[in-house]
Amino acid sequence: MVLPNPPSRRQRALGLVVANAMRLLAATLRYRVNGGRGPAKLSDEPVIFALWHNRLGLCMKVYESFVRPHHPHDHLAALISASKDGAFLATILQNFGVEPVRGSSSRRGAQALLELASWAERGYDLAVTPDGPRGPCYVVQEGVMALAQVTGLAIIPYSCQIGWKIRVKSWDRFQIPLPFSHCEMTFGEPIRVPREATDAERTQLGEQLRTVLLAGTLGE
Repeated sequence: MVLPNPPSRRQRALGLVVANAMRLLAATLRYRVNGGRGPAKLSDEPVIFALWHNRLGLCMKVYESFVRPHHPHDHLAALISASKDGAFLATILQNFGVEPVRGSSSRRGAQALLELASWAERGYDLAVTPDGPRGPCYVVQEGVMALAQVTGLAIIPYSCQIGWKIRVKSWDRFQIPLPFSHCEMTFGEPIRVPREATDAERTQLGEQLRTVLLAGTLGE
């Protein structure tokens, strides 16, 4: 069994600081849900939230404040890279009460898929960045389609547009909102991958997911 890189003491301490800073920053923002599908209209069953990697900065505030109050499945497990950087991100998510599942297409992929399916069976929502952890940016990888096919859960595309922000010089141009900015959120229609779906059908559904998520990046 391949084991992920565990977080160091320094990473755990810094993860708590970053999580608290994220809460403070997120509390200053103004939020609005676009379109007809908001968190209150989610399915009664667990779902798979899919969002671009560069939108991770606000995802926990959105889940805590806009999803949990309206969704019976108020626990979340998220796919995080098994790398050293992933270990740091995992400590941040744990401070928000999220169960990190460590893996990617290049390391622990099959094991992570099984672990995510196990959390779904316990009633947890799942969260995946389809273009993570290393890109290419805005390209849907196969993992999210395989996860939806194995679990039978619907994929809920989620995106947001932030007014004032900093873009980090990383492969995904990671976005950090500036205080008192606005955040326009979009929850797309559910996408389901049939158990008997072929490779071609999964590819087609992956392009459908990409199109919906890209619609939330207009003007960037």
